[in-house]
Amino acid sequence: MDRVHNFNAGPAVLPRPVLERARDEMLNYGESGMSVMEMSHRSAHFEEIINTAEADLRSLLGIPENYSVMFLQGGATLQFAMAPRNLIPADGSADYINTGAWGKAAIKEAEKRGRIRVAASTEKDNFNHVPAQAALDLDPQAAYLHFTSNETIHGVEYPAEAEPTPPDGVPLLCDMSSNIASRPFDVKKYGLIYAGAQKNLGPSGVTLVILRNDLLERVPAKLPIMLDYKQMAENKSLYNTPPTFGIYMLGLVLKWLKALGGVEEIAKRNEAKAAKVYKTIDDSGGFYRGHARADSRSRMNITFRLQSEELEKKFAKESEKEGMIGLKGHRSVGGLRASTYNALPAESVEALAQFMAEFQRKNG
Repeated sequence: MDRVHNFNAGPAVLPRPVLERARDEMLNYGESGMSVMEMSHRSAHFEEIINTAEADLRSLLGIPENYSVMFLQGGATLQFAMAPRNLIPADGSADYINTGAWGKAAIKEAEKRGRIRVAASTEKDNFNHVPAQAALDLDPQAAYLHFTSNETIHGVEYPAEAEPTPPDGVPLLCDMSSNIASRPFDVKKYGLIYAGAQKNLGPSGVTLVILRNDLLERVPAKLPIMLDYKQMAENKSLYNTPPTFGIYMLGLVLKWLKALGGVEEIAKRNEAKAAKVYKTIDDSGGFYRGHARADSRSRMNITFRLQSEELEKKFAKESEKEGMIGLKGHRSVGGLRASTYNALPAESVEALAQFMAEFQRKNG
């Protein structure tokens, strides 16, 4: 069966070499006589898998030794609840920036823990941009400042040079679920980074957490163990059975990234892919209309509209017949969306651009 052009927003396309290697090792990993899915998470084989994944991640992203790396479960949604319960003191508050559906969801969960201040929100503009630093109302006493680096539903992303800067002494927290490992970034800027793996790092079921160790001192006593960063860090993600096969797959994706030339190389590829689609939109004379402002466009999730919902439905239906999957926009906002994550081949973007041009010729 031929492979489709997979524009799904997540779970998303995985690198073909990774899938092929997983296939080849499915029945017998490392001469163990069993699949990774069958082996004990306490075994020497799996210990090597998880330790190598962490070492490769540290190398690729430049993670310093004073940060803990955890492979957890529950997706970013669990982190929406876990971060405030671990890091906001009983009498404290935290600042959040609301740039889309996932920032809004993070705020809703954090409010169950305590006082949350919205330092900025672009909701009145239908989440079509990220706010400038000057627009932020920041509390110098906040437990932390939280933001979402890329919003998958509305297709807005912070340019690397425009990410928010908190007041001195206030840790910066970031939900990087949909753009982690897609471009270089300085881990030392952040107190906490978390990301669901299913966009750029692997399959669904694994959540990466990178936490500066001094923040572990904030973790309150008597948290449920599975919500306790300190317990998870001290047990090296092995307090209970972790998502073993997902961690194995994440490790293979990291090796694939290293072989390509690392985050610097994949960033160049991602810029070229996104530029190709945005140029098609911009050159369409208004037939295609991008949602995000030019200064806030996502490289990962390209959202756009046509002149009517009927035409959008036709676009989605006809593109699927051409082997392009996942181009319907999120059900909450409609429209169209092309997700161009790390593993999406340039050939898929070329096919999409050609289809868009031909669709406009026939329907414009």
